[in-house]
Amino acid sequence: MNEIPGQTVVYLDYAASSPLDARVAAVMAECLTDTQAAGNPSSTGHVYGQRAAQRIELARAQVAGLIGASPETLLFTSGATEADNLAILGAARGNKARRGRHLITSRTEHKAVLGACQQLEREGFRVTYLTPSTEGLVSADQVLNVLREDTVLVSLMLVNNETGVCLDAPAIADGLKGREVLFHLDAAQAAGRVPLDVHVLGADLISLASHKIHGPIGVGALYVRLNPRPVLLPLQFGGGQERGLRAGTLATHQIVGMGAAYDWATREGVSESSRLVALRERLWTRLQSLPDVFLNGQGAPRAPHILSVSFAGVDGEALRMGLPALAVSSGAACSEGSSEASYVLRALGRDDALAAATLRLSLGRMTTQAEVDFAAEKIIAEVTRLRHLAPTTN
Repeated sequence: MNEIPGQTVVYLDYAASSPLDARVAAVMAECLTDTQAAGNPSSTGHVYGQRAAQRIELARAQVAGLIGASPETLLFTSGATEADNLAILGAARGNKARRGRHLITSRTEHKAVLGACQQLEREGFRVTYLTPSTEGLVSADQVLNVLREDTVLVSLMLVNNETGVCLDAPAIADGLKGREVLFHLDAAQAAGRVPLDVHVLGADLISLASHKIHGPIGVGALYVRLNPRPVLLPLQFGGGQERGLRAGTLATHQIVGMGAAYDWATREGVSESSRLVALRERLWTRLQSLPDVFLNGQGAPRAPHILSVSFAGVDGEALRMGLPALAVSSGAACSEGSSEASYVLRALGRDDALAAATLRLSLGRMTTQAEVDFAAEKIIAEVTRLRHLAPTTN
């Protein structure tokens, strides 16, 4: 079996977190060693704070540039989870008196969204959880059919983090026009992978992450539409940073890193996405040489970097244990370690056994064709071995 020289484990878990780009690391290192930018960016009365603030504003413009937004619409957070929470909890609590206490989301959202919705249910809000189609799609009609007079917010994922299925956000936004219902998108998996333009998407709030596109872990952003500007209540309180919505001293080097990552994604996104599609399809073509393999999200528009495949007739845990040369996951990183099969795949109609016997293979900037071929070879060999050891009637 072919090996990759100098490499013991092939990394195919970019949807969980992508390795820091060396170019981003260099910008962050320069920021950390710049003594002239060592001040608190809120201390604009001297050069040290001013220089730090200037670096942050450049990064804000770089992040905004990837999504076609104005820099003043971006608030920096500790990651997409915090951005999701600020959008959902902040919008629901800030508009309940004026609009009502009903929210709409789906059963296949990231736990950052589902957890925030569950907290609101404990506070007396009501949440409608939509079930996607077997392809993983949530349609505009589904959303519009469950709208109520007291609906305050619709929160959905632009690219599903397990299947890579893409939401038709513009169609939903069009249906919500004139209804005074806020629309939030979790775009953590979408940024740098699919084209993003806030004017096309039509959302009021968009959550973004850094570490999904080769930026640092621990920083994210929330896009907040300017006109009309949604009413949001902050989740934390202090010095009033980030327009009073996210108190706390800004982490200059982290934000600079996110800005650099988004700047590179702006420059290279189209060509990189095309390359990833080709690698993803090459991997899927090879895996189809096995019988009884199922592509999750087949038939739906999908982001270029995620391939979710279920293998009938094998034990999921045994399959993952039998692939020590591959860094892969069964689904979302936040669910790894759980004994339950993926709630996302079960919502799409996969039974527990098939959902458990699933690999999420996600690609990124450092993924090579040799790695894809190596991974396919390893997976095919292990699935074949497990089926031979424990044949089933599946």
